[in-house]
This record gives sequence, C-alpha cells and structure tokens, in this order.
Amino acid sequence: MTLSPLAPSSPASHGLAGCLLLMTALLAPLAAHAQGAPAGGGAKGPTKVGVMEMQRTDVKRRSILPGRAVAYQEANIRPRVTGLVTEILYTPGQPIEAGAPMFRLDRASYEAALDSARATVARSEAALTLAEAAANRARALEGSGSTRVTVESAEAEAAQARATLRGAEADLRLAEQQLAWTEINSPIPGIPGFPAVSVGDLVTNGQSDGMATVTTLDPIYVDLYEPAARLLSIREQVESGALMPQERLEVTLTLENGQTYTGSGTLAAPSVSVSTTTGTQDMRFRFDNPDSRILPGMFLRGDVVLGRMEAIRVPQRAATIGPNGILSLFIATEGKARKIEVMPAGSDGNEWLITEGLAPGSLLIVDGLTNLRDGAEVETVPVSIDAAGVVQDLAKAPDSTGASGGASAATGTSSATGASSATGKGTATGAGTGN
Repeated sequence: MTLSPLAPSSPASHGLAGCLLLMTALLAPLAAHAQGAPAGGGAKGPTKVGVMEMQRTDVKRRSILPGRAVAYQEANIRPRVTGLVTEILYTPGQPIEAGAPMFRLDRASYEAALDSARATVARSEAALTLAEAAANRARALEGSGSTRVTVESAEAEAAQARATLRGAEADLRLAEQQLAWTEINSPIPGIPGFPAVSVGDLVTNGQSDGMATVTTLDPIYVDLYEPAARLLSIREQVESGALMPQERLEVTLTLENGQTYTGSGTLAAPSVSVSTTTGTQDMRFRFDNPDSRILPGMFLRGDVVLGRMEAIRVPQRAATIGPNGILSLFIATEGKARKIEVMPAGSDGNEWLITEGLAPGSLLIVDGLTNLRDGAEVETVPVSIDAAGVVQDLAKAPDSTGASGGASAATGTSSATGASSATGKGTATGAGTGN
C-alpha cells in the first residue's frame, strides 16, 4: 500500500506545527541572554593576591660555596737507598706518629760499607799522626839538619793527611746514615695506606713509585671556590659601607649526605689568582677533624658568613630569576599589580636580600602569581609564610589544631620550596642557608 503525505489541513499537521511554535517560544529568551552575555561567563572582578609588607632588617651576608677537602699533610714514602724489602712494620689504617718505622731493607751491604768506612778513618788517623810528627821534626832541625824546602814539604804532607782524615770521617757519616736509611720511617703523623710493595721486592733510591702513602687527617683543609665576579661585588659593598665585614669568618660545612658538620673552621689563606677555566678564586679553610669524618677528595658545601648588612628579605617563591641574575617581582600599588626588576645583593636561606630597587613598606605579592600580568587589577589579602613554607591568611586565625593547613581562602595557597617566617605585617624574617 502506498502512503501519501499528510495534507496541510489534516489534524496531524496542526499538532506538529504547534510543537514547533512552543519550542521556539521557550528557546528565544535563552538565545537572547547568551548573545548579550560577555565571553568568559560574566564580568570578572580584581584578582585576589596574597601580599606581605616589606621591611628593612639587619641580616647576615652569606655565601654558599662548593668545596672539596684536601689533606693537611700527605707524604708519599720512597726509599733513599737501594735494597730488598725484608719487613713491613706497620698496620694499614692504624694511626702512626712521625718517625714511626714502616719498612726495613736488607742491611748486610750497608753494614759492610760502614765497617770499611771505619777502617779508612783509622788508617787516616794513623797517617796523620806520622805526617804531623815528621813536620815537627823538620821544623825543629830547620837551619841545622834540614832546609826550608824540607820543612814545607813535611807540613804539606801533614795538611794532606788531615784532609784525608776529614774525607774518611765524612764517608763514615754517610755509611752510618745509609745504614739507618735501611729502616724507612714516616716523616709525618697520620694514617698510612696499603703498602705498594711486599717482602722480597727490590726498591731503589730515587724511584718514582711510592712504597706507601701517609695522610694527616686532623686537621684537614677545605678549599671553597668563590666566583671572581661575586668577590668584586662583595668588595664594592664593603667599600660603600653597605656590608660590615666580620673580624673572623664564620664557616659551616654541609657534608655530601646533607648533614651539617660540627667542627669549627678558620681561614688559612686565600688564593691570589683566578682559575682560567672556572673563573673562581680558591679560599682554603682549616677545620678540626678529630673523628676523621671528612676525608680528602670529598665534595662539600660551605656556608660562609661574610658580615652584616641592612636589606629587605624577599621570599624566593615570590621572585623569578632571569639568566642575568635579575629578579622579577610584583608589588601591589593603587589596586594594581606592578612588575619591577631588582638585583639581589645575596641570599639567606630561602630568601633573597634586596638593598636597592624595593622600598620599605612595599606590598610584595607572594601568592596568586599564576597568570598575573603587569597592570592587572588586584585585591590584596595580608598573608604570612610559616616555617613549613606555607602561606597563611592573616585575616583568619588558624584553629587550635592547626587544621587550616595554612590555606589562604582568597588566594589558593601553595607550599614554597623553602622555609620562611613572617611578622604580623607580613615581613619575612626566616633565616637559613642560601646562595
């Protein structure tokens, strides 16, 4: 059977048209509202940001420097005579004093040489006795039984005999010393390493290979490396009066495992040259090392307090550092965010030290920095940064259990990379180590 289309005047066509008219009436207000609404779902107000009031405080000027431990003394033990090793007289790893015997060589040939030298001295002494007696007789008979030539000849033979005796005595002392050198002693106190020879090995005078190494570990040197450009900056700060240097440098070492070394250190000597490869200047410090915790060759990190200065502490989380070392900050002024650039004078812990370019009393934006642009309208919320590096809203007192977790309801708080504390006005006062 063939179906024909509905006629316009049929009841079904009237029902379909009514439905279409009803849907059009319902959707028309929604379309008009969508066309009149701005993009983004409505007008946005000022961005809420967390701010801290900056204050100038007295701070320590620190430098965090890489370093490496160097032995205070290190002796490479070599023989001074040739011979076979007959005994090894020390225990590797056990401390020894200066002069302690370490090796013994075969003594037979040197004992024979000593006996020969003693015999030569005895012959020279006898020859000198005869020569002096002949010279005395010649002088006594001069003019009667001997001539002046005879006297002079006798005196010359006596002088030659004395010289021969002195040479024989020198050979004797050398023979005694060479015999003593068959026992090889440590020239310094310290810890001896493993022997590089064994009993029966032949060692020679002047050989390049050492028989063992003795290292003095207490005290120990630590070489810290400071960039030459930073040294020039520090010198300028001292000359301008911005930095008050200390009479004695405070140095704290951090070991490779992150532990802080408790020993005290003093400046031994600064280098007078700059490395042509790294552009750094070497500063050598001397540390007590009674437990031998620091070993030569270890990589360390030194926290050197150079002096004190007046500066503004800026949390590092609030700054972006450029490749040239300049920091980019945002401050809130007249309801808008303003971007500024400053050069840090140093750092202390997780805070930059600013001496120029940031005025005391400025409201530094430390939270809500995501997608923040220069000139954007902002609404400021006073905040602080606790010891855990979490932003706290000062407008809301934390509950007794600390359940607030440092969350800022206005700014959406996040943890910082390091610890920083703040005063009631939001002034950062946290201290620690930093570059």
